[in-house]
Amino acid sequence: MAAPPLPPETAAPPRDPLVAEPAPARPVPPRRRLPWRSRLGPYVLLVPALVPVAVGLGYPLVRQFVLSFQEYGLAQQFGRPAEWVGLRNYTDLLSDPYVWGVIGRSIAFCLVNAGLTMAIGVALAVLMTRVGRAARVTLQVGLLLAWGTPVLATLTVWQWLFDSQYGVVNWLLSDPLGAEGFRGHSWIIEPASFYLVATVIVVWMSVPFVVFTTYAALLQVPDECVEAAQLDGASAWQRFRHLSLPLIKPVLMIAALLQVIWDLRVFTQIHVLQKAGAPTRETHLLGTYVYSLSREFSLAGAMATVMLVITLCLTGFYIRRMLREEDL
Repeated sequence: MAAPPLPPETAAPPRDPLVAEPAPARPVPPRRRLPWRSRLGPYVLLVPALVPVAVGLGYPLVRQFVLSFQEYGLAQQFGRPAEWVGLRNYTDLLSDPYVWGVIGRSIAFCLVNAGLTMAIGVALAVLMTRVGRAARVTLQVGLLLAWGTPVLATLTVWQWLFDSQYGVVNWLLSDPLGAEGFRGHSWIIEPASFYLVATVIVVWMSVPFVVFTTYAALLQVPDECVEAAQLDGASAWQRFRHLSLPLIKPVLMIAALLQVIWDLRVFTQIHVLQKAGAPTRETHLLGTYVYSLSREFSLAGAMATVMLVITLCLTGFYIRRMLREEDL
């Protein structure tokens, strides 16, 4: 007896000869575990780079940390054993109001200089993308000269510009502009004007790095996206804020991170200006203050450790942001 036909709704659909049937799924072979020598190979290749870093950076850092817990001065340089004093060096430093003043000035100087450097550098980088070739090359050459000039040579020029008797700045303010109060004015005697001159010098020497870094990042923004935004009616500021800025944000964060580290550890500019006649005690920052403690190695080591902790605290925000964006 023949089987009854299937109902229409349960019958198999006719096969289309023009449509290829999907290939059957192939079983996934189990993942083979590499031998331990193969897994260790990439790490072995890092050894030639890690050993010099560990010797050149790790040993001084550990030595500095150990000295901060000892009584180590000139006598210990001639063979006297160092005495272990625990946290006494840290308590002596952190209980001194002057040290907290130096820390506050250093953080304020760092944040102001880093902010000005980033703002001016990004503005000049955007300008380089909009000017003609001749103006762009002229600006790039000027920035390279400012960046490549040795620090002491740059400081010599700036000291002459702000000289109280023969400086160009005083001459411009007093003669053409009529500000007679600036005739013979000393810019490095007062702490406020001292930090103004130091800020000008530090920003001048730091801006080229931010300009070239940001300009290279702006060149990577796709032209198609910029043209599409322009066709949609977005202004130049809107294109930069909503298109270019989010794309170059990782580069800006790295540049800002490096600026904060460099400006917090600034030494040469402050030290040379102090030697030119500035009041030392009122103009100390962390770098110069650690240098002033060079005869007391234990106190200098403790202050350098405090400086390292402050640097990690200031840069921790940027590091967390970068790690979070990488995870996304």
